[in-house]
Amino acid sequence: MKILGIGNAIVDVLCKVEDNFLIKNSLTKSTMKLIDEIEFKKLLSSLTIEQTISGGSVANSIVGLSQLGNNVGFIGKVNNDDLGQKYEDGLKNENVNYLYSKKNEPIATGTCLILITPDSERTMCTFLGTAGKINEDDVDDEVVKNSEITLLEGYLWDEGNPKKAFDKAIKNSNKVAMSLSDLFCVERHKQNFLELVKNKLDIVFANEQEILSLTDSNSFNDVISFTKELKKEIIITRGAKGAVSISKNKVVSCPAKDNLKLIDLTGAGDLFAAGYLHGYINNLSIEECLNKGTELSSKIIQKIGARI
Repeated sequence: MKILGIGNAIVDVLCKVEDNFLIKNSLTKSTMKLIDEIEFKKLLSSLTIEQTISGGSVANSIVGLSQLGNNVGFIGKVNNDDLGQKYEDGLKNENVNYLYSKKNEPIATGTCLILITPDSERTMCTFLGTAGKINEDDVDDEVVKNSEITLLEGYLWDEGNPKKAFDKAIKNSNKVAMSLSDLFCVERHKQNFLELVKNKLDIVFANEQEILSLTDSNSFNDVISFTKELKKEIIITRGAKGAVSISKNKVVSCPAKDNLKLIDLTGAGDLFAAGYLHGYINNLSIEECLNKGTELSSKIIQKIGARI
């Protein structure tokens, strides 16, 4: 298998809201907040659902890679309930090898309420459900060993069983890529993430805000200086400023595409990672990898949802 993704198996529920809805509910725009099932239902009760789809950051990337013709798989924990079945069916319909056997769990399948404001920004309220209970027994080390790259997400990293699953995956991987996922995750786990980036990861995906926070940098030039010393492959998306790959002492940039009709930024980073990794595993140049990532992310932000 080319790439195995391991992440939170979350059913995405997309809704359009006005900025006042975020203010009223004390939500910070463009971030992710963990909530319980009661709060999830309360928020959803006054909203109109635009779309429901099997999601999760790494799962979005894996589906994108499958759509580009790559042999990929995904491990993520769901309950043996209606949403869990819909989640599995959604991945299988995209020719993704779903490598987790559902069981009857005491907690429901995870859901993420994605709130899309008029400026196309997305704010996420996540009830992790059983996705947050993934453990090392859910990760098949032989599947990991037989994959060229293991793709992980910062959302998955947490103390206890999820961390054990994370560590097992890294230990058995041939090469590890990870998305920092969200500023919330970076600030919550900064020292742990920095340790991962320095010592255990081969490829890192981040947006500019996340990498500035992780490295405690005041400018993007400071980020470049810091990441050059790591001698890893660090790929940074910068919105309208394009994207940058920093690998050892080589810095390669790619401009953003012009004249796009922004509708929903959900999945922009996930699909960028898919495009970049598609180029990477098919031996394309760094410039071509960046271009493919930019192409996919440009497509996804012009529609609702994180599926092309």
